[in-house]
Order: sequence, then structure tokens, then C-alpha cells
Amino acid sequence: MLLNCYQQEFIEAGCDEAGRGCLAGPVFAAAVILPPDFIAGELNDSKQLNHQQRKRLRIIIEKEAIAWAVAEVDNIEIDQINILNASFLAMHRAIEKLLVKPQYLSIDGNRFKKYPDIPHACIVKGDGKYLNIAAASILAKTHRDEFMERISDEYPHYQWHQNKGYPTVVHRSAALEHGLSPYHRKTFTVSPPQLNLFSEIEG
Repeated sequence: MLLNCYQQEFIEAGCDEAGRGCLAGPVFAAAVILPPDFIAGELNDSKQLNHQQRKRLRIIIEKEAIAWAVAEVDNIEIDQINILNASFLAMHRAIEKLLVKPQYLSIDGNRFKKYPDIPHACIVKGDGKYLNIAAASILAKTHRDEFMERISDEYPHYQWHQNKGYPTVVHRSAALEHGLSPYHRKTFTVSPPQLNLFSEIEG
């Protein structure tokens, strides 16, 4: 059973990102402050849930959270500052957008660039341990998926509506055949599919 948050003393926002391992599109991040009595039976790490479960949970989270925000860093910025720094920047932007200022941050993962004047804890696999991080993972994932589905209409051969920009065989094959789109991260390597350097992830 997931705990509500990492600590009880301060108003805490859970933070997570989506899209770090993609070849195309932005990295998205979310920050969520949940009420202490928040209950959502299915809520877990977004990777453990199916598309319909995530959609249902997003509605609940956005309705019942004390505050939530989603932000992104696009592929051009990712190429300029690298994906790790872009992930931190996306989280910072989400935190900045919160209508209620948190006093503490719980971050999914083992690294984070300190946000000014707010202490934080990095929690490995935190989206499977704390509800506020799990909620952030749901919002980051669903908002990013929607973005990739929209831009898929512009470049249908990459099939982003299915792979969401992850390095699937179909995506890599299309990138090698048609070249890179304006949404691709130019600093990421598109390997020939037969080399099988990436796992096929459907997102």
C-alpha cells in the first residue's frame, strides 16, 4: 500500500517526469500536492497501469488535488542542455506553476537539482511508494501521451500515436527511412532496428 507522502510536517509536492528515454518529443514533468485523506484505489506507478486506468486516475487527481501542475521541456532545449538537466528543468517549471507553494518536495529517482528555498528528498522508485509521486507520474505520462498523439497526425509514419516517441522498431525504422522530424532529439542515436540496442517500449 502506498503512503500519502514522504513526510508529514510540511506541505509536500510529489514530482515525476515522463519521456526521458524517447527519441522524439518533449520531456514532461508534473508536481502534485494531495490532501492528507486522498484515496484512489488504483493509484500506482503509471508504468504499472493501463491507458484506461491512467485516464480515470488523471480525472480524480486533477479534481481532488490541493494543487497540481504540468510542464515540459521541448526537444530543442533537451539537445542544448541534455536530457537529465531537461528533466530537472521540467520539474522546476511544474513546481513554479503550482498555485499552492510547497514546503517540501519528494522527487522520483536518485538525482535532482535543488529547487530554490525548498528542501527535497530523492526517492528511488518513489512512484511505487508514495501517492503524491504516483499522481505526478500519472499526470506527466497522460499529458505527454496526449501531446505525442496530436503531433502524430503531422508525421504519421513514425506512429507516435502508438509508441509515444519511444525507440520501438517501427519508430527507428521510420527515422532511418524518412530522416528526423523537427520533433526529434538530434543528440539521441537512432540505431538500425536489427542491432536491437533498445527494448521495444510501447509507452
